[in-house]
Amino acid sequence: MLRTLSNSNLAQTLRITMDRKLCSNSGFSAKRLTGKVAVVTASTEGIGYAIAERLGKEGAKVVVSSRKQQNVDRAVNDLRSAGLEVSGIKCHVANSTDRKTLYEHAVQKYGGIDILVSNAAVNPEVGGVLECSESSWDKIFEVNVKCSYLLAKEVLPYIRERKSGSIVFISSIAGFQPFQLLGAYSVSKTALFGLTKAASLELASENIRVNCIAPGVVQTKFAGALQDSDAAKEETESRIPMGRIAQPHEISGVCAFLVSDDASYITGETIVASGGMASRL
Repeated sequence: MLRTLSNSNLAQTLRITMDRKLCSNSGFSAKRLTGKVAVVTASTEGIGYAIAERLGKEGAKVVVSSRKQQNVDRAVNDLRSAGLEVSGIKCHVANSTDRKTLYEHAVQKYGGIDILVSNAAVNPEVGGVLECSESSWDKIFEVNVKCSYLLAKEVLPYIRERKSGSIVFISSIAGFQPFQLLGAYSVSKTALFGLTKAASLELASENIRVNCIAPGVVQTKFAGALQDSDAAKEETESRIPMGRIAQPHEISGVCAFLVSDDASYITGETIVASGGMASRL
């Protein structure tokens, strides 16, 4: 004979179901990041913009940035139009004054910083790793690795004031399986895995978590070389077991999880979101 729920148990079940509803077709209902302040670099388009949007929808106050002020203005306007609490400032991550101003802006605007998402990256040259010019190699490693390190180092005093926080580096599946056309870029993204591991060990005792995301091929301008023609797109998709290129919002959800309390016991890890592309053995 089937047992039925009592009225009180049924009411409790319904409350739990409503409380735990994270999202629906009409949008996000989760507010895991209420009260948090997030700084996202290179966040006026592509993956960075999607991350800023998702963190804002989850309740965070977000500071977006880009090298061009007009891009910042456009992104801030679009995000505010969606009802999100967002501010923005021009920042070239290789410029120490810009980095300092970025953090000062966040503190002045919102009172502190809890989250850093380091997303800025460059790839000025296409080709194999041993074909890369010295100037392009230096540029790639300055922005993709050195600036990621400096952004994390320089945000620490602000996060420490909050007694806890989260840093996320955006790497790439190319860090595990190098792309032939993106040789030097792939090596720079491998370096971020090491930075994540080393920094997480140093900061774990302070309840500051450091993680990394390795996206696969995403529908962005940055990945244009892998999808700028029908032949290139077909070749790229043939290497993805799911048979399609990712959309930016499919990466932003991973980031929102990592910086939330749902990932409170996760640090030093790289989460791969690649549609099944090979990564670890």
